[in-house]
Amino acid sequence: MTASSIQADFLVVCWPEKRVRCFLWLLLISFFFSIVVADGGGISPKVMAWVENKYGESAKNRIMDWQELIARNQGLDEQSQLELVNDFFNETPFRSDDEIWGKEDYWATPIEMLSIDGADCEDYSIAKYFTLRQMGVSIEKLRITYVKALELNQAHMVLAYYAFPGAEPVILDNLIDRIEVASQRDDLAPVYSFNGDGLWLAKSRGRGKRVGRSERISLWQDLMTKIENEGK
Repeated sequence: MTASSIQADFLVVCWPEKRVRCFLWLLLISFFFSIVVADGGGISPKVMAWVENKYGESAKNRIMDWQELIARNQGLDEQSQLELVNDFFNETPFRSDDEIWGKEDYWATPIEMLSIDGADCEDYSIAKYFTLRQMGVSIEKLRITYVKALELNQAHMVLAYYAFPGAEPVILDNLIDRIEVASQRDDLAPVYSFNGDGLWLAKSRGRGKRVGRSERISLWQDLMTKIENEGK
């Protein structure tokens, strides 16, 4: 994920206090699993057959492991769910969008990520978000968060979890396997965060200032098209 790819596609808003221009990634996510997940919370046999035919048996097995993770741990305490989901997806090897897809910026569906067995930071964060939602974690507790990775000097994406309103978030990240509170991540500078309910500028490591509802952008529209076509 590069700064130029961030700037190319997004709406621009101004942070009034400092007049900082932020280029926003906005998602409309409310119906994601209504397309890819069958009634009862599992991937349909048709989609599983499609995965095996397109990506092979090992891909199908990874999808089955993912579905088992969700089914077995829906009643677990949320801290344990965070750790299980973070560990599960961090086992996927990091590969750049250019290496996998031949594109500078590409948002993979969780099925694509697991089938291809490769991901970049957006893919890890999005997959963790949707999985935790399926396991019962409320939308108010989760935010996909755009940050700057200071040591790498590049744009990066993580998933933040807020145990309660006003809590300091913990960070699920593919750069490290440990889940740490935001104040321990001096290597990350928050910029903004979003979920299916809204968008916040991250002027601190807390919840930040709300600036509006999330809306569709071209990368999200592309993602929805891919989801609609999975299994067809």
